[in-house]
Amino acid sequence: MDDTKEDKSVRAKRKRLKKQGKSGIVIKKSKEGSFTAWCKAQGFDGVTAECIAKGKASKNPAIRKKAAFAAAARKFKHS
Repeated sequence: MDDTKEDKSVRAKRKRLKKQGKSGIVIKKSKEGSFTAWCKAQGFDGVTAECIAKGKASKNPAIRKKAAFAAAARKFKHS
């Protein structure tokens, strides 16, 4: 299996985060804030419970995935 340079850098970043006691979740810079932007475009004041519910019911699979992650992220222990 031929690993790309990006795969290796993501794995390295995950490993570094794990050593720091963090979750190891890596979100691409191009995707950061995209669900918040979608929520605001729908008329919400950011990521709210209502926005997450609407996102989970969306026809777009990418939005559904982001909404599911947003719902799970609310339960994370933020330090």
